[in-house]
Amino acid sequence: MMNDLAEATSDAWRPATGLCWQDQRVGRTFTTESRTVTAAAIDSFVGLAGFTEALFLDHVYLREQTPFGRQIAPGLLSVAVAEGLIIQSGVLRETAIALLGLSFKTLAPVFAGDTLTVHVEVTGSRSSSTPGRGVVTTRNRVVNQSGDTVVEYEVTRLIKGSADRLSHQTTEGHHRVR
Repeated sequence: MMNDLAEATSDAWRPATGLCWQDQRVGRTFTTESRTVTAAAIDSFVGLAGFTEALFLDHVYLREQTPFGRQIAPGLLSVAVAEGLIIQSGVLRETAIALLGLSFKTLAPVFAGDTLTVHVEVTGSRSSSTPGRGVVTTRNRVVNQSGDTVVEYEVTRLIKGSADRLSHQTTEGHHRVR
């Protein structure tokens, strides 16, 4: 198992680019940075997505009629935060083409104030029917600040191949993908 994302994506001569599908070998692993899920983030997500359920909005209901006793995040918010952490890692920068599929299981509640981190393992990597592209599948385990797994999910993405991510520096110093 390799946890060499920083080495693989850093380059002293230009800004880092993500990993092409050929670099995402089965067994490769990495861990993201962390992010705290705030009450404001939960409220914003619930409002934006239209999750107008007492389970997410009514603090009295949560305290008196659920086993949680306090504000919880929707499972989809936990997955969205996890995906954001993966994107912020740079592994997909300028190489991701599309998210092809996602399935998840919520294993424990995420409460306002919990801090999430994602452990990623590549479980599949193959060329696609279109030359220069590949399909990469990862198993992602989202853990809270106590190390408890709160969500597990598998995601499949269409990723550029090494020939598609050739890049150069423009005279302004911006990074461009051809």
